[in-house]
Amino acid sequence: MRMRKTAALAAFLLAMGLALGGCGKKEASNELNLFNWSEYLPQELIEKFEEETGVRVNYNTYSSNEEMLAKIMTAPGMYDIAVSTDYMVDIMIQQKLLEEIGLEGIEGVENLGANYLDLAFDPGNRYSLPYMAGTALLAVNTSKVDFDIEEYADLWNPALENSIVVLDDQRAVMGLALKKLGKSINETDPGVLEAAARELAALKPNIKAFDSDSPKSLLISGEVSVGYVWNAEAVMAQKENPDIKIVMPEEGLYLWQDNFVIPKGAPNAENARKFISFMLRPENSKICSDSFPYTNPNAAALELIDEETRNNPGIYPDDSVYAQGEFLVDVGETTVVYDKIWTDFKQQ
Repeated sequence: MRMRKTAALAAFLLAMGLALGGCGKKEASNELNLFNWSEYLPQELIEKFEEETGVRVNYNTYSSNEEMLAKIMTAPGMYDIAVSTDYMVDIMIQQKLLEEIGLEGIEGVENLGANYLDLAFDPGNRYSLPYMAGTALLAVNTSKVDFDIEEYADLWNPALENSIVVLDDQRAVMGLALKKLGKSINETDPGVLEAAARELAALKPNIKAFDSDSPKSLLISGEVSVGYVWNAEAVMAQKENPDIKIVMPEEGLYLWQDNFVIPKGAPNAENARKFISFMLRPENSKICSDSFPYTNPNAAALELIDEETRNNPGIYPDDSVYAQGEFLVDVGETTVVYDKIWTDFKQQ
C-alpha cells in the first residue's frame, strides 16, 4: 500500500543496518516472522498455515512503507517475509535489502495473472511476487454532501470543512494536489511542487483526519462526509452504508501493487517460500479477498470469487481506469522535497 524516506536518512539507516548485520546472523528455526500492513491478512489463514506446516507464525504489522523500510534496515534478520509496495520494492532492490525470491522453490506462480508480473520495478520477478493490488479513490456519503463530487478539485470546496478523511500517506495525498494541477503524481519540477504545497495548505481546513489503517470507520460512523481511501476500504464502507458512493475522478487514480519479498538475511527463508506457495493456492487467496476486497492478482483465485465482487468496479476497474492511472516511481533526490512539503503540511 504506500510512502517513503529522505535519501539522507535512508543512507544513514542503511549504514546502521550494515553495522548491525555484523553482529551475527540469526539461527534458522521452525518459525516465520511475517511483516505486513495492518488489516491485510485474515487470522484464519495464519492458523491454517500453522496447522498444515507446523511452522509458528510471528505476525507483526506496520502502517506505511517507510516504517517497514526503516525496521528492515535497522534490524537485519528480524523478518523472514514482508509485503512491499511496487516503488518500495525498487528502492529495496537498489539498497540490496532483499534476497532473490527463488521462483524455483515456490509453487503456484502459474496462478498469477500476466498483467501483474515482470513489471518495471522488478523485471523477471527476481525479488518479489504480487500479493494484492488496488487504487486510492474517493468515497462520498451522498446523504451528507448536497453537491456533486466528480474530480479531485471538488475536495477543496469550503462546504467540506473538517469533513474529509485522507490517507496518512505522503505520496498519495500530494498526488491529490498534483492531479488538481493537471500534473503527474511523480512530478519532480520544483516550481510545480511548490504550487502543490500551496494547494495542500488550502485543503488542510477540510481534512478532519489522516488514516491509512481503517479510514472506513469514520465513513461508516458518519464522522466524515468524504474519504480519499484505499479501494477496499471504500467498498467495505459502502457495504455498511449504501449512501456511500465510490468516485473515480477522471484525472486518473493512484495505482499500486503490494508484493511478497524476502529481506536480506532472513533466517527462515524457506518457510517464507512455503508461505508464499500457501498464499498462491487459489482457495487461500480467495479467503484473503473475501476479508479484504482489493484487486486480486491471482487469476485462478478470481474464478472462485463471487460474481458480484468480480463485477464491482471499485475492486476491478475497467481498462480505461488503468489507462488513466499512474503507479508511483522512485523520484530520487526529489524525495527530500516531498518530505519537506509533507512535514510542513502536517505541522500546519
